Amino acid sequence: MYLDSSISYATKIHDFAALMTIYDTYSDYYSNLKNFEKANDFYKLKFAAKDSLLQQSRDKEFIEMSTKYGTEKKEAENKLLKTESEKQKAISIGISIGLALFGLLSFFIFRSYKQKQKANILLEAQNNEIIEKKNIIEEKQKEILDSISYAKRLQEAILPPIDSLNKYFESAFIYYKPKDIVAGDFYWMENRNDYTFIAAADCTGHGVPGAMVSVVCSNALNRAVLEFNITDPGKILDKTRDLVLETFSKSDKDVRDGMDISLVAINNKTKELKWAGSNNRLWYTQDGKMAEITANKQPIGKTEAPTPFTTHTIQLQKNSSLFLFTDGYADQFGGPKGKKFKYKELQSILLQNATLSSSEQSEKLNSAFVNWKGNLEQVDDVCVIGLRV
Repeated sequence: MYLDSSISYATKIHDFAALMTIYDTYSDYYSNLKNFEKANDFYKLKFAAKDSLLQQSRDKEFIEMSTKYGTEKKEAENKLLKTESEKQKAISIGISIGLALFGLLSFFIFRSYKQKQKANILLEAQNNEIIEKKNIIEEKQKEILDSISYAKRLQEAILPPIDSLNKYFESAFIYYKPKDIVAGDFYWMENRNDYTFIAAADCTGHGVPGAMVSVVCSNALNRAVLEFNITDPGKILDKTRDLVLETFSKSDKDVRDGMDISLVAINNKTKELKWAGSNNRLWYTQDGKMAEITANKQPIGKTEAPTPFTTHTIQLQKNSSLFLFTDGYADQFGGPKGKKFKYKELQSILLQNATLSSSEQSEKLNSAFVNWKGNLEQVDDVCVIGLRV
């Protein structure tokens, strides 16, 4: 304002030297403000004043017009500065709002991250716990399987080798197919006083429980023949039942486990056959035909009103075949309608292949069983014994 007044005053008195000084000051001032346009204008005015010093004759109208021009230009520039200030203010407000929104978004992102991190930690802990439990279960399963596998070796120790049958028969096969690793079905053989004893037995249940019962029943058969010197099959089964009941009577539980069995005793010299059965029948061939002897309808075990087992006697002919079996083969579900195989079909297969070698008969049985079962689960242990005298 002071410089403005000086300009007016100097102009009025035509003090062009003062005007030059004032304009020069203005030029430096706007140059420092980076307003080079204004700085240039005053720089020009400085030289105009300089010219005026040389031209004292410049008329008053020209000076007034210049002054008016300078004033209007200043007002326009002030207006422009005001507009720029409002624009900067609007930009500042926009930036502030943007920063606030960014801060809010950052907060939600951080909170989501922490929640996810917490959930991941919890999930990892749960997964570790599951893995630990799985490892424990797998270890226990391995221990159980190892124990069952060892039990299988023990059970196999009580099963006679097929070679021992071939010593006394023209040919023989045993088709033995447990449902699980160990079985409730077992086959048994013993020689005593010119007799060869052979049996196919089906103990209560299958798997480990059945295998445990099979050990009890096999031991009872051994005692009946070797310890009590019994050779009659019916009496052997009577004694075996007594021994099994005696074993289970030591428990304070009402144990009704036992076995079904088909037992033959063949005189090695005369080829006379004696047979007794508990629920399991006997098939034999004579003159190319299949015959059957039915069993007593009572188990080797606890039963209501037990009766003595019946011994049947047959004189075998040359090339006669005997078949002892449990119910597992005939009871297997399968075929196109998912029904049982049944005894009639089993009898047909055995009769058709009775003249084949023992290995061929066993292969025919296995092929028929596998094809019938298909993708279905095996329902029970399977044991079929074939003997040719």
